[in-house]
Amino acid sequence: MRVYIFFFWIFLSISLRAQPVYNVCSEALELCPNQAYTLTNIGANKTFCGGCEDDFTFCFAPINTVWFTFTTNASGGDVQLDFTNLVFELNPNQGTAVHATILSAGVACNSASYTAIGNCVSNASAAFSLNAMSLPANTTYYVVLSGAQNGIGVTQAAECTFNLNVSGSGIMRPAATVSLLPSATTLCKNEIFTATAVLTNCPDTTNFSWYVNGVFVAQTTVPYFQTTTLNDLDTVSVQTSCYSLCTEIVSALTPPISIYSFPIDAGLDQVISLGETVQLNGFTSAPVFAWSPPLGLQNPQSLSTFATPTVSTLYTLTATENGCTASDHVLVSISETLIFPTTFSPNDDGINDKWEIEGIADFPNCFVRIYSRWGQEVFQATGYSAIKAWDGTGDSGKLPAGVYFYIVELRDLEKREYRGSITLIR
Repeated sequence: MRVYIFFFWIFLSISLRAQPVYNVCSEALELCPNQAYTLTNIGANKTFCGGCEDDFTFCFAPINTVWFTFTTNASGGDVQLDFTNLVFELNPNQGTAVHATILSAGVACNSASYTAIGNCVSNASAAFSLNAMSLPANTTYYVVLSGAQNGIGVTQAAECTFNLNVSGSGIMRPAATVSLLPSATTLCKNEIFTATAVLTNCPDTTNFSWYVNGVFVAQTTVPYFQTTTLNDLDTVSVQTSCYSLCTEIVSALTPPISIYSFPIDAGLDQVISLGETVQLNGFTSAPVFAWSPPLGLQNPQSLSTFATPTVSTLYTLTATENGCTASDHVLVSISETLIFPTTFSPNDDGINDKWEIEGIADFPNCFVRIYSRWGQEVFQATGYSAIKAWDGTGDSGKLPAGVYFYIVELRDLEKREYRGSITLIR
């Protein structure tokens, strides 16, 4: 059991002393204006090799380093880094001070190209600042901090947590903002709503993410968004990022949008036979309304009116209230009943002498073909009617009694086709 406990404490000790990501120069933490950082060099070490990132001596020799970086703004100028609230690890034989400086690197993280910029601080055990004056614009610099082995009998470099803030004319920049301009704050239901994002101090803009009531709905490359699906009191917001370095996320929200609507219902779809009349029962609270098209309607200005269409018709009820217009539709379909006789007797007695299809006259472009039981076509006609109806003859004259087969193509929008058999009686 003691062995397990021993290894557990070793594991716990290693876990608690995990190195910060910015322990190496290539992973230096980017410092941004208007931000405060809480950082540490606990668990940090030194890179041992000639010309490597920690192979330098300015006012101190590195022992356990952490790295930060910043880039000056488009104007350049002075930069100040304030290290505050230093809280040291108080282990036996461990130092209680840190070193720090600002470096210019001709080659990133290559110590042979370093130049110390501004002041260099060594053995600081309380709050201190690094200052660099008149820095050129758009230039990247590194900041390095190392623990010290200060004091008699100290054998372990200092480790601590600290706060860091960067400021000064060389790094500060105007705050990026975005505002939203709605095309209107009061609209009709299904009216087009446009939101336009207006950016201030926002270079390097990325895509715009749009939200309705906080729910993502779209992403655009342009600073505007349109929709026709808003409901009453919905809000629209936008989010985008500014600056490629030290990115700032900006967002804005519209006030609740008032959507005016009113009920409208044209009723249920209906099916009638040709020549029949049906009643349309519409409903709306709007004071102005009408049906269209007026064809076959008794009174287009009445919510309840009678319709006698000669063809299947989609009637639209349109209403207007407070400058807003809405509509609904009802379909009145004419049933097209086709009756295909299964027998006929072309014996010239004037009764059932032809194979007549009831209702086929409604399909003037239909195509009818009749085949013998052996698959030989014996009759065809386009625009089948009582006049063109098959009388039981073929190219060779009267055909024998028996079973024949038909294919009827209506050639309508649905491209319907009917197949069946006919018994010819002699």
